Amino acid sequence: MLGGIGPMELIIIFLIVILLFGGKKIPEIAKGLGKGIRDFKTSMNGTDEESAKTLAKPDSKPSEPGNPKT
Repeated sequence: MLGGIGPMELIIIFLIVILLFGGKKIPEIAKGLGKGIRDFKTSMNGTDEESAKTLAKPDSKPSEPGNPKT
């Protein structure tokens, strides 16, 4: 097969990654990669995390200035 990555190559790459980083470090790397991708997507959309959180969880009613929410 020319130019394609087959299942055998993926298995070899996965084994090399496990040997280099160890089983305990791989979840940390995946978490960091996921956060990086998420940050990239939000920056491409033109929104930051704070506005994304505000849009995701709107308040049911605004609090009054003299009466803070509990």
